[in-house]
Parts: sequence; C-alpha cells; structure tokens
Amino acid sequence: MLRVNICKRPFSSRIYTSTLSIKLFEVLCTHCRGLRVQPMAQGPAGVMPPFPSLSAVLIDLSGTLHIEDTVVPGAVEALKRLREVIPCVKFVTNTTKESKRVLFERLIQLGFSIDQSEIFTSLTAARSLVERKELRPHLMLEPEALEDFQGIPTDNPNALVVGLAPSLFSYEPLNQAFRLLLHGGTLIGIHKARYYKRKDGLALGPGPFVTALEYATGVTAEVVGKPESSFFLSALKELDVKPENAIMIGDDVKDDVLGAQKAGLIGALVKTGKYRHGDVDRFGEKPNYVFEDFPQAVEFIMLNMSNTQPS
Repeated sequence: MLRVNICKRPFSSRIYTSTLSIKLFEVLCTHCRGLRVQPMAQGPAGVMPPFPSLSAVLIDLSGTLHIEDTVVPGAVEALKRLREVIPCVKFVTNTTKESKRVLFERLIQLGFSIDQSEIFTSLTAARSLVERKELRPHLMLEPEALEDFQGIPTDNPNALVVGLAPSLFSYEPLNQAFRLLLHGGTLIGIHKARYYKRKDGLALGPGPFVTALEYATGVTAEVVGKPESSFFLSALKELDVKPENAIMIGDDVKDDVLGAQKAGLIGALVKTGKYRHGDVDRFGEKPNYVFEDFPQAVEFIMLNMSNTQPS
C-alpha cells in the first residue's frame, strides 16, 4: 500500500541532546542496547541548541536504507514507525545510475512503503537546470537513467551532463566529453560524490571524473545534487517546510550531513553504507548527531517527540 503525504502544518516537537534524553534513549531502545548516541555539534553553552519544531525528515537512500538490493537491517520497520509521528518524509538521493521510476520499483521490491512522488533525485534537479537554461546536453548517463531526460533535445549538444556512468568512464567517451567542453560546452555535474558503497566494497563516484574534466579544460562544473544547498532547499520546498524544521539522515558525512547543515537543516550521520571510521572528524565541521544506523536515528527522534508532545 502506497502513501501520499500532504505536509503543510508543523508537528510541535523538540530534539535535545541533554544527558537525560540520551540516557533514556540508551535504556529504552532495546534495538540499540549497548550503543551510544553521539551529539556532536555544540552551542555556546556547551550543548546543542534546542530544535524548535520538527516537521519533516529528509532521508538518503543508498547506504542509509539499502545497499544495492540489500536492505539495511531494520530499515523497513523503522520507516513505518517514523511515519507514525512525522508524515512529511522525502527521500533525497544522488543516485544517477537509474531513473526515478526504476529506483522506486527497486525500493518497493525491497519492502519499503513509499510513493514515487516522495523521491527527489539529483537527476530531477539536473533536468530542471537543463530546461531552465534551454541547453542541448550530451548525456554521460547509464541507459537506465536516460528516461528521466526524455523530451530534452540532444542534437548538436552545447552542454555536458555527467552522472554515475561506469560504462562510459573510459578514454574515448571521456575524450569526446573533453572536446565538447573545449568548444564552449557547459559542464553540469549531477553530483561530485567521491565514492559510493556497493556489495563488493567502495567504488568511485562521478566526482573524480567531473573534477578530471574541470582540470583538463579549465571549465568549472555547475553541480546540482548533494551537498549543494539548493538541492536540499528544493526538496523542502515541495513539502512547504523551512530548513530549520527539518532533519537530514544519511551515510555521507560531507554530501548528506554537512551539506544539509550548511543549508540550515539538522544533520544526522549513520554509520552504514559508505561511512568509514574517522569520517566524523574528517572535514572540520562535525555532524549534529551520529547514530549507528537508520533504525537508531528513528528511535531517538521518536523518543524525543514523545517526551515533548503536549500532555
């Protein structure tokens, strides 16, 4: 059964990092017994500033809810519990190897109860940019992703759109892209993720290839996906929610969490997917919250909401 969420009115709630709140969570959340929540960011008084009203949750997909065709343990059930207290949910993803439709079908097969309209992808953002600038792009995308650009003219291209396209990241296709940019083409990087998680381990993302093209041509890419602030704000605009009333949960400390925090959201890092030991301290700024996995993040949110609802 699919759900369509209409999200207009905020739900009064607060997320605190008080010692009492965290201790309650560690005791009551049997799923997370033995694990510790790490509230990272601190305000001037040495504690996290109060979070005034939680109206929406943005959730990364690959690495946070699933890895390819494998579900993160407990994620399906955790999402159902989250919807009981926060119906405004948006799945925000940099996935560019497949279209939104293919991704949606994959998630349904994995057991997630979602609606296709709840998925906001960097492919969508890239198409919007191409249409707004009236560009004719050469698309460096896998065949499974091309349907999200149906109807876009591609003859005599004057722009290059680069996503995660392993089958095209070889010398001849990259050299063709290089020559297009040398002749004045616009470079659009759907995102610049350095790597992502597959079943067999970490794998190169599109970021290194976009950066190589920038270096070779002197052309600066316009990036539309995470961690760009415009990406998060566009997703929240569809929900009619302000960034200070939203939290972002993801496995990429730079693109998911710190990018969201820069846009004004609360950031929550989960130690699944592409997470590596040391990521919390890797970029100077720290995540607001660190959790072992998505179910633990959901339990913490639900506990804080139940503690702050009017009696």
